[in-house]
Amino acid sequence: MARVLVVEDNADAGDAMRMLLEAGGHDVRVAGTVAAAIAACNETPVDLMLLDLTLPDGDGLEVLARATTAPNVTVALTGWDEPAVIARCRAAGCRDVLLKPVSARTLLALTATLTT
Repeated sequence: MARVLVVEDNADAGDAMRMLLEAGGHDVRVAGTVAAAIAACNETPVDLMLLDLTLPDGDGLEVLARATTAPNVTVALTGWDEPAVIARCRAAGCRDVLLKPVSARTLLALTATLTT
């Protein structure tokens, strides 16, 4: 069982990812802001963070820069399919960058690969 942090400001999308990943046997928390995600990372170690880049209180990549305890693996989730965005995510420490909307099949395959 992996500890997964879903950082997503859209409550419906965050809940859907949480339910999907919990059904896969993972311990999942959802944070809707940069501040909440930083607090969650610092509170309990995270195996996998699925990180939305556009959050109401700032750039999602701030979580990686400001959390004192970094997730083992971070995957950025974005609607921006641009090489500069992908390069910025990788430079910040993201293992991968997925274009939204991410299918349930892709999400489950990703978590199975990155958390075993």
